[in-house]
Amino acid sequence: MTAAAAPPARAYRRLSVEERRTQLLGAALTLFAHRAPDEVSLDEVATVAGVSRPLVYRYFPGGRQQLYEAALRSAAEQLKLCFAEPAEGPPTERVMRVLDRYLAFVDEHDAGFSALLRGGSVAETSRTGTIVDEVRRAAAEQILLHLGHDGQSEPAPRLSMMVRTWIAAVEAASLIWLDEGKRPDASELRDWLVDQFIGLLAVTSASDPQTASAVAALLPLENITGPAGRLADRLAPLVGVAAHLLPPD
Repeated sequence: MTAAAAPPARAYRRLSVEERRTQLLGAALTLFAHRAPDEVSLDEVATVAGVSRPLVYRYFPGGRQQLYEAALRSAAEQLKLCFAEPAEGPPTERVMRVLDRYLAFVDEHDAGFSALLRGGSVAETSRTGTIVDEVRRAAAEQILLHLGHDGQSEPAPRLSMMVRTWIAAVEAASLIWLDEGKRPDASELRDWLVDQFIGLLAVTSASDPQTASAVAALLPLENITGPAGRLADRLAPLVGVAAHLLPPD
């Protein structure tokens, strides 16, 4: 009786420089996602990546700080993609889809996201602050595109301020959501943030002709079953209650 042939050994493939770097960043992001950067060691990154500590230093000779900034840059690029949405369909439904991706990212990278936006880490530098600001600017540019801005000229000042204010509110709400054990459900938080977006647009339109013009162009794209329609339905009873505040005909 002949012995069974041994299974062929798996061919070893040496990773390219870029592949190895991507592997190490992935391991670092896994750790930074759930712990503050001060609490993550290079030994842990090496263990998660399945490599030696000297190899991590070979790719990131600046140590944990350099690795953190590179991982942060990688995460920032992922976060920017959350705001990329085709300019099709009702604008408020586009914003819903953007928030779904954004909150999924926050959920997946909870502790890291919190440490990043709150600051106070020894790993925080002017460079890390710049990376975060780049995400905010990219988010504002994408939202402004959905509000009809061409992306070439300067946006209307009040409209731009409104969008940046809303993005700051989204960040703050996300941090509070994490503090509160991710309650309410992400979908409920998303709907509330979309309502805030619509409300800010309405209030800004009341005093800014440029914003009012943008909103007037967007309203025909909305429908009764979408976020704008549902909010209008919920607010309708308040109009009657506030009738005494309106000037007489």
